[in-house]
Amino acid sequence: MKRLYPDVTSYQDGFLDVGSGHSLFYEQSGNPDGIPVLFIHGGPGGGLPPNYKCFFDHQRYRIIGYEQRGCGRSTHPGVTTDNDTWQNLNDISLLKQHLNIDKWLIFGGSWGSTLALLYTLEYPRCVYGLILRGVFLARKQDRDWFLAPSGCAAQLFPEHYRQFTKDVPQPVTSEAVCIYYSEVLHSDNEVRRHAALKRWYQWEERLSRLTLPPGTGESTAHYPISLVASLATLECHFLSNKCFIEENYILDNIDKIRDVPGTIIHGRYDMICKTEAAESLHRGWPGSQLQIVPDAGHSTSEPGIAYALCRASRDMARFIQESKK
Repeated sequence: MKRLYPDVTSYQDGFLDVGSGHSLFYEQSGNPDGIPVLFIHGGPGGGLPPNYKCFFDHQRYRIIGYEQRGCGRSTHPGVTTDNDTWQNLNDISLLKQHLNIDKWLIFGGSWGSTLALLYTLEYPRCVYGLILRGVFLARKQDRDWFLAPSGCAAQLFPEHYRQFTKDVPQPVTSEAVCIYYSEVLHSDNEVRRHAALKRWYQWEERLSRLTLPPGTGESTAHYPISLVASLATLECHFLSNKCFIEENYILDNIDKIRDVPGTIIHGRYDMICKTEAAESLHRGWPGSQLQIVPDAGHSTSEPGIAYALCRASRDMARFIQESKK
């Protein structure tokens, strides 16, 4: 199926008060009587991408998208107070309750895959299945892959890494990168802060795809400053705190979801999330299928990734409908 599904407008949206001064934006589209599917966006600190509904058949699915604490249209963009992994997982439970959903399919990419896995580990009976893209397991080796000088990203993009870490005190490590950026991103010096926001965002953007359009990563002027600020600030916040989970937590607990069906889609040349993570997850999870896309990196904008996600959602819909008979 070499196409995406047509985009659709939402039939309902709103805000959900989840406490501590945070309210989450959410929207629903597709078939109100269809299979509920929750789209969990990446980051931490991203937001709903404009085309996320194109991965689902709107006649089969009740498509639910939301923006995490401090992200997008949710309140207090970029705020780190009362914003950790476990609070985000509780938010998903509150959204499920608010929408009166008994069971749903979970679809998550990158950081969204982390939340999707953690949520399913906590509530396996609430989940029909998982569709994961660009798996991030939040281990030290996953953080180092993205931030450390020994990581694959730094080794393949040394000139960009040099710009990203030019003011980080020696010796440069992933921890030192987080300490430096955490300090500057919360600084009262707006000039330094904005420069740091741009450098962090540009680093991620330059790694995001196998082939970048001309000019990608050269400027952040065409992006809303709120997006740049929330992505850089919250990504640094979560990575600085080891994503608020114990080392190897997901793989150590993966047997809890051994019977939950899942599809794992990962670009062969993903510079943000290790392909090894997808393989390790698949080996430990009997209910999973793994597809490594040979001509892709990290982003859903790459055709191979996008088409694979559409196929996965189509196949999962068939499986869920058959299992209900």
